[in-house]
Amino acid sequence: MISSELPILYSFRRCPYAMRARMAIQLAGIKVELREVLLKAKPEAMLAASAKGTVPVLVVCEGQVIDESLDIMHWALAQNASSQQLLQISQQNQVLMQVNDSTFKTWLDKYKYADRFPEHSMAYYREQCEQFLRALEQALLAFPYLNSTHPSIADYAIFPFIRQFAGVEPNWFTTAPYPRLRDWLQAHIQSTVFHDIMEKHPVWSHLT
Repeated sequence: MISSELPILYSFRRCPYAMRARMAIQLAGIKVELREVLLKAKPEAMLAASAKGTVPVLVVCEGQVIDESLDIMHWALAQNASSQQLLQISQQNQVLMQVNDSTFKTWLDKYKYADRFPEHSMAYYREQCEQFLRALEQALLAFPYLNSTHPSIADYAIFPFIRQFAGVEPNWFTTAPYPRLRDWLQAHIQSTVFHDIMEKHPVWSHLT
């Protein structure tokens, strides 16, 4: 069993919010006790730490809990000099992160679960998502990363949600007019950091 002296991260492997938190922690080289949870059976220890009941939740130490994924990313990347540079982003990328977490995420949920939102078709919800995809494609026109020659927190914060979008209709995405976005997405999927944070862990139990 991992030492309880380590920060504790409650996570769910496929959750995009948890993914980006795990990537930031991995990029910063921080060791944590990762507790994989089932969202339909949330452990009491996680709920005691954060009444929100959503992942990720990072218990840094007794009395210090961070339960927003972007806050966890900022905390982790600020811990050492090599990862601090990822926090230096342009106003353009700050806006992209904000749109990702608000407008795009709202439409993405409706696109992914279109049968739950019969007011419009799946194609309609996809078209709404495409407004953000076009902005990302533009941000990648002259750069391998979002508006930059090097990755930043914006790339890692947005990537899990574009991965989720691409997985809804993979055949459509393969031929969609976003070649640079596809290359950017594939580079992230094939990266060592993503491979490492997607390692499967058994569901945590307080009895472990």
